Amino acid sequence: MRYQDLYDAMIGGTARDSLPGWARRVLEAIGSGDSPIIGVRHPLGFLCLPLERTEEYGVCMHIWSGALPHAASTTSQIHCHSWDLLSHVLYGQVENVRADVGDTVSAVTHRVFEVVSGADGDRIRPTPRTVRCSPGMSEVYGPGETYALPAGVFHASVVPGGEGATIALGRGRPGRSDLSLGPPDLGAHLVPRRHCDPRETARAALHAADRLP
Repeated sequence: MRYQDLYDAMIGGTARDSLPGWARRVLEAIGSGDSPIIGVRHPLGFLCLPLERTEEYGVCMHIWSGALPHAASTTSQIHCHSWDLLSHVLYGQVENVRADVGDTVSAVTHRVFEVVSGADGDRIRPTPRTVRCSPGMSEVYGPGETYALPAGVFHASVVPGGEGATIALGRGRPGRSDLSLGPPDLGAHLVPRRHCDPRETARAALHAADRLP
């Protein structure tokens, strides 16, 4: 399946029945070395398997587990995408905590950072915008459920229990930026994207495949 097939399954309500089997086949191919896909340690705490990338669309599998390698964020877990997210939970639970963000010059809690991804990693650039941020609405999704999150919505994703996996679809929105909230006095810096080696990637894929329903 490619982006449009997965999108149609999620929107059409057939994802619960069709996607676990497809995901298992993809993961087993990666685990056996029959697929060239290499995992990326994402700074938001999950391991990303990039399955399809074009200028407009993207398909990834996200795997959360304390048993797998992951990277740490240098800003915070609160971020917003430059793309619309449509995500299907394969196993575990995903809690999306939206952030109430208000512009302010006093009682500042965070600065807004622009995240520009390139071949050498993510360039984190402070913007002049300072905000006050507090937790907002929280939504929890379990296995077989699909959720959407529009571009530009600040949120943090939490996986209760520490184990979970999703199929994430992204559709870019022109004029939007990837943003993250961080300490007001943090400077510009580069965060290299840490790629897994083939052995780590295979281990992560089989770890997820073993937990599929």
